[in-house]
Amino acid sequence: MTRSTPLHLAVALDGAGWHPAAWRSPGARPGDLFTADYWRDLVTTAERGSLDFVTIEDSLGPRSSRRDGVDDRTDHVRGRLDAALLAARVAPLTSHIGLVPTVTTTHTEPFHVSTALATLDFASKGRAGWQVKVSASATEAAHFGRRRIPPIDHERRHDPETVRAITQLFGEAADTVEVVRRLWDSWEDDAVIRDVTTGRFVDRDKLHYVDFAGDWFSVRGPSITPRPPQGQPVVTALAHAEAAYLLAARAADVVFVTPHDIEEADAAVSAVRDAERAAGRDGEPLRVFVDLVVFVDTDDETAGRRKALLDELDGAEYASDAAVFVGTADRLADLLTTWRRVGVDGFRLRPGVLPHDLTALTERLVPALQARDAFRRHYEQSTLRGLLGLTRPASRYTAAAATPAT
Repeated sequence: MTRSTPLHLAVALDGAGWHPAAWRSPGARPGDLFTADYWRDLVTTAERGSLDFVTIEDSLGPRSSRRDGVDDRTDHVRGRLDAALLAARVAPLTSHIGLVPTVTTTHTEPFHVSTALATLDFASKGRAGWQVKVSASATEAAHFGRRRIPPIDHERRHDPETVRAITQLFGEAADTVEVVRRLWDSWEDDAVIRDVTTGRFVDRDKLHYVDFAGDWFSVRGPSITPRPPQGQPVVTALAHAEAAYLLAARAADVVFVTPHDIEEADAAVSAVRDAERAAGRDGEPLRVFVDLVVFVDTDDETAGRRKALLDELDGAEYASDAAVFVGTADRLADLLTTWRRVGVDGFRLRPGVLPHDLTALTERLVPALQARDAFRRHYEQSTLRGLLGLTRPASRYTAAAATPAT
């Protein structure tokens, strides 16, 4: 399928970059990783390229090369700042770019998630999003001590017990998103009246109980935070397999997929649409973004040499769930415009090294895409929903009140 509208472009920010040895690269800023200035500089760099949004990675445990638990390596970046708090810090320092922190659902109360992201939407004046993440880690569960999650062996991921555990985690995540969306809706848009004459700050009739009862929690509501500027901030999710595809289809606005070539990209788009039908999705279709890890430089040889040096420092060739691109901005632009033909809406690029590869994206890739009439030249919308072509949803409670009884 050929798309005529410009593609969307996002970057995924994680520490010093997605390569484990990125912090040892010339130009990296390992001494600044835990400072607000470092993150401000990254996000404002992305904004100078008119990118749609940045995602900020987060987790409930230290980074590790193991699927569950802490490894013994001391030559990788360990530790991170809270993604939602970072986004709130950066929000007033930026004007256009969307801010999408990762917030894990498995051990996090949906009431707290709703207020944090609503607050981010206020702080950014309508540019907040949320990357939903599930924790399948027994080690991370132990950090909270409220529940036990059995170790999930990736090699036995198709065993019935593992499938059941994964299905429950993603089902809980879908319920969390549903509750959060209801809480965002629980204040009608005009609930805050600020009528000094009558002394009424809020119209109590326009606050609503959400009264959600599910397998994992019951939440009455309403929220303590008024309805966010976007109504509902943009919800995103990374999907590799059926359970994640269904979560995205049930709960998200944007899905990140990880094909390794155009044939897999075509299959991933089909899988997303199949999941939408299976979930009975009747709203706007998911926006499909392809994830790519990128090492971009002035020529292919330099990009390859830079990545090879990092591999040597790390002691292993870098591998990722997503495809790894190494080369020039022009070749990357050709790849993106080619893959887009199968129905992809955009790309979320994971810079191999920060800030080097992020700067290359904004200073080389963006102009290369603009020269192909494939990317915007300036921001034309003020909200993240607007950038992505998503409508602002009406509060479900306003709509219900407006529907006459039969």
